[in-house]
Amino acid sequence: MVRASHAAAIVLLAATSIAQVGAQAADAPACRGTIYLTFDTGSQSQAELIADTLRRHHIQATFFLANEKTVRGDWSLDPSWADFWKARVAEGHAFGTHTFDHVYFQRDEADGRIVVKPQFGAHAGQRLTWTQQQYCDELRRVDTRFQQLTGRHLDPIFRTPGGHSSPNILAAARACGYRHVGWAPAGFSGDETSSDTFPNALLLKRALDKLKDGDIFMAHMGIWSRKDPWMPANLEPLITGLEHKGFCFATLKAHPDYRAH
Repeated sequence: MVRASHAAAIVLLAATSIAQVGAQAADAPACRGTIYLTFDTGSQSQAELIADTLRRHHIQATFFLANEKTVRGDWSLDPSWADFWKARVAEGHAFGTHTFDHVYFQRDEADGRIVVKPQFGAHAGQRLTWTQQQYCDELRRVDTRFQQLTGRHLDPIFRTPGGHSSPNILAAARACGYRHVGWAPAGFSGDETSSDTFPNALLLKRALDKLKDGDIFMAHMGIWSRKDPWMPANLEPLITGLEHKGFCFATLKAHPDYRAH
């Protein structure tokens, strides 16, 4: 008899818990759309702020990685950043390559080659003419380093520095399994612009007014040149404002243009 009563109590408790979960799910606001937050490496001055903000809001984002000079005096893909990137992997974020030496596109050549200009590395500031295989190798350098740091491969996506792509670059990337990711017109954070001409309040309002379902948003993990940095002032209000408008967030692995890839 005691056992029967105990079993009945367990069943009642389980039913109550299920009902509570169901009520909470019913109370939760439905997503009116999805925004895909993406962050490119930079000076890394905002790296911890980004991580803390995403964690508090339970948001998973997508990071595009290059080996860039940081405010700590090291490089963003040095072993000194291994714990940071491992933590982001554990949180379920997505990761793409941004070219190892932050290589800017200059122009396409008629024979399929690509004229580029690395910002960092042994050939920083030099104009180089690469074959498509060399460009592919540059994309893969990030994957190799990321695997060394975290034990995980990158997702098969990339973003060129500045977002400038070309037919030859896209062909090179396709040959080694990568798809290019840009951003929506309203998804440009403006963190590279002059803070005198584009103050943070203006950039925040523009994003909140114009971002729509399916848009990819891009910001950097720290910019050397902007006098009034975008990130500390705008990241939290941007996320909160979008949440209040009913938006949810996801990595590019859930984006309709990239999830099958």
